[in-house]
Amino acid sequence: MILSGGGLLFAVVIALLVDALFGEPEWVWRKVPHPVVWFGKLIDIWDHCFNDPNKHISSSSRRLSGFVGLALGIVCLGLAAWLIEAVLLMAGWVGYLVIGVAGSVLVAQRSLYDHVQAVQDPLALHDIAGGRQAVSMIVGRDPKKLDEPGIARAAIESLAENFSDGIVAPVFWFCLFGLPGLIIYKFVNTADSMIGHRTERYEAFGWAAARFDDLLNLVPARLTMALLLFAPFRSEASMRSKAVSQLWQGILADAPRHRSPNAGWPEAAMAQRLDIALSGPRYYGDALTDEPFVNPDGKREIGAAEIEASLSLYHSACWIEGGCVAALALFSNLL
Repeated sequence: MILSGGGLLFAVVIALLVDALFGEPEWVWRKVPHPVVWFGKLIDIWDHCFNDPNKHISSSSRRLSGFVGLALGIVCLGLAAWLIEAVLLMAGWVGYLVIGVAGSVLVAQRSLYDHVQAVQDPLALHDIAGGRQAVSMIVGRDPKKLDEPGIARAAIESLAENFSDGIVAPVFWFCLFGLPGLIIYKFVNTADSMIGHRTERYEAFGWAAARFDDLLNLVPARLTMALLLFAPFRSEASMRSKAVSQLWQGILADAPRHRSPNAGWPEAAMAQRLDIALSGPRYYGDALTDEPFVNPDGKREIGAAEIEASLSLYHSACWIEGGCVAALALFSNLL
């Protein structure tokens, strides 16, 4: 899109507006499978065919099979998206509109906000059981072992990380390469979420998916950090917060603490802006992982108020992102 002159950037603006207004209508996906569901089915078929744990398959063969499956998916889906986009562009402004509406399906601004707010609501009533149930929908850790601050941390971490993975990254690749860029990114990100785990079964088979997802998120994660760092935001924490230069120094120190090479950047920015500690030890099943805290000197006894503040910051950052894309679209078409 930017590489082809920037005209399709207006489709990205449409996608952001449609998603902000309507989110993901459940009545549609009850009748028609979501594209990510189809991506998941493709990955699952490849997994069962070439990564059967009951078969004696060498680690190198698993790694090669995972790489080939990912590459085939990227080529086939990218080509299909390119053909669809080319046909739609023949329809003029109607084609731009259709591309924008279709793209909105793979941008999760509204649904992310709703899922995190669903955690805030019961915590505001000190309903720990309700908070655990709601947060279990968006995180993989064991919710039964989470107290109120743990639930709040999990929700805010998910908000920061998914702002990058679910919104900024797909928009970034949508802007650069149109519908093919968006589709390829979502396919790779889905593959990483399904098979990019460091387990006995997926350490080798999911290696390519995990590494390529890291690569595709390298720039978007840092853009997300910048959006969260500079977005206008007022709260009790922001009123006593440090100067931008001090926040930046904190982010530089905190981001490498995270186990992920990318997720630490938006999470550190969120932690610094809210003046809270995120990450830290958590349970996955019965296993306790001793993760270090991000912004360890920040407030640790947090709850519904901090989730509300994080949603306010996220909302502001989404507006900044949309404004930047709109400005870029106008500028590109004036050249």
